[in-house]
Amino acid sequence: MAHAYTPGLKVTNRMTYSVIRMLPIKGDVMVKVGDNVNANQIVAATYMPGDVYPLNMANLLAVPPKDVASLMLRKEGEKVEKGEAIAETAGLFGKFKKKYNSPYSGTIETVSDVTGQVILRGPDIPVEVKAYVTGAVTAVNPEIGCTIETDVAFIQGIFGIGGETCGPIKFAVENCDEAISANNISEDMKGCVVIGGARISVESIEAARKVGVVALIGGGMDDQDLRDFLGYDLGVAITGSEKKGITVIVTEGFGDITMASRTFDLLKKFEGKEASVNGATQIRAGVMRPEIIIPLEAGDCEEETEQVGGYLEIGLPLRIIRDPYFGMLGTVSALPSEPHVLGSGSKARVLEVKLSSGESVIVPRANVELIEA
Repeated sequence: MAHAYTPGLKVTNRMTYSVIRMLPIKGDVMVKVGDNVNANQIVAATYMPGDVYPLNMANLLAVPPKDVASLMLRKEGEKVEKGEAIAETAGLFGKFKKKYNSPYSGTIETVSDVTGQVILRGPDIPVEVKAYVTGAVTAVNPEIGCTIETDVAFIQGIFGIGGETCGPIKFAVENCDEAISANNISEDMKGCVVIGGARISVESIEAARKVGVVALIGGGMDDQDLRDFLGYDLGVAITGSEKKGITVIVTEGFGDITMASRTFDLLKKFEGKEASVNGATQIRAGVMRPEIIIPLEAGDCEEETEQVGGYLEIGLPLRIIRDPYFGMLGTVSALPSEPHVLGSGSKARVLEVKLSSGESVIVPRANVELIEA
């Protein structure tokens, strides 16, 4: 077989991007159809029920469960403050009373005369949903959320950590083959989406986080640096919920890899412009890629060009996007025409990849994507 088609990461200087912003439970939607919103604008808000704190009041007061209700100083539905007395025993002849002070602030939700348990509900937790991208509201679902649409330049990465954020684009290097180090990070990058060239090191991530960079983007990253930064092995779970104070995106793969010149040049064109970034990644079923979104203004990149896949041919560079070779780069060295029996016992169309280390491996064609030569 001479060639086969495979998907790739989307890199385009113009596309229409639509995003649905939803609340986890019903609440208030603060926008209407036709409204123009910016990325940091709150478009919907609600309150989640607070944490539940069970208190074994019968044991705490050393009384039978059936007596607990009569000893409560605060009844069901009443609010209490941390340190406030909520129960008191009768004592002996009016003396030697025993009080119990609430360890939390909240509301008395239930008092059981069967178990002697008191359920204290913590304060409601405010939840706010931001627009994430600058654009126009095209649809509203009352009490649930809205849809925002805008024309953007759009870049997908191969892997990322950290959630949604936004800030102006600022470059830390001059060329796409320059690795980003701690020395490239400066105080004026606070609040910015900082672009590197080749490898991102753990030292550069820590330096960026220290000065308040919201996102750091580069071509490659060593898996050991990722482990050192997170403090644990990531595994195969979906990313994006890490609370590290910074979003990190790798555009090409793991290792000392240069950012594709087309991606670097596209980002360079928008230096100083606001970008929305999300590092959430999922590499198994329901693939999710980290993304960089740059809302366009009138006159920005009038013609659409897109790189999102192509035909596999001998010699083309690619990356492997699933274990056990996830993130490794190589070139197509053979395209067998017959299905191959995999380790799982199933059959699939495969290709032979010559890795950058010189090793040749056989992988399913669905497990690779082309990269820019």
